[in-house]
Amino acid sequence: MEQAARPAPVAPLKSLSVLPSQRRKRLSTPTTLREVMSQFATGITVITAGGERGHGMTANAFSSVSLDPPMVLCCVSRAARMHDAILSAKAFAVSILGAEQRELARYFADWRRPRGLAQFDSVDWFPGPHTGSPLLSGSLAWVECNLAEVYEGGDHSIFLGNVVSSKRGTGPQALTFFGGDYHQVGPDVRATA
Repeated sequence: MEQAARPAPVAPLKSLSVLPSQRRKRLSTPTTLREVMSQFATGITVITAGGERGHGMTANAFSSVSLDPPMVLCCVSRAARMHDAILSAKAFAVSILGAEQRELARYFADWRRPRGLAQFDSVDWFPGPHTGSPLLSGSLAWVECNLAEVYEGGDHSIFLGNVVSSKRGTGPQALTFFGGDYHQVGPDVRATA
């Protein structure tokens, strides 16, 4: 049986620069965009990297990209310590937080916490079996990735990861972020028509 020919691969875009029309006239301010994006409910994760620059960071800029091959992405400010930690480790992990992990989300969002692996001293975690990146115990799910590509996206970098390990936890409710605050949602919450 003859298989259909696959389309030729498209060269990857290495920079997502601002469009020329946006350079001439700013269409949105950072403050306005932050207010608008607060109306988009997201899950909450803690992204981690192991190694010498081990670090963790609360993030909601996380998404699946592909199931075959399995890939995810996360977006990190180039000014954040997490940025250099991922580049140094060439790998990262994501712990998808459950509703009971609200304090962990706050902890990893607090810039005053200890630096390096010392920030994990008061946290229940275990090393990822493939990357060594810290995985937070009690999370709804975990994903470990080898760094595949890094793209520029304004003041952030978009880290594309090849998933090398993923596992689902057992928590009943997800921690979400909406309207500038944490909320919880579970399988019993349904939208009404």
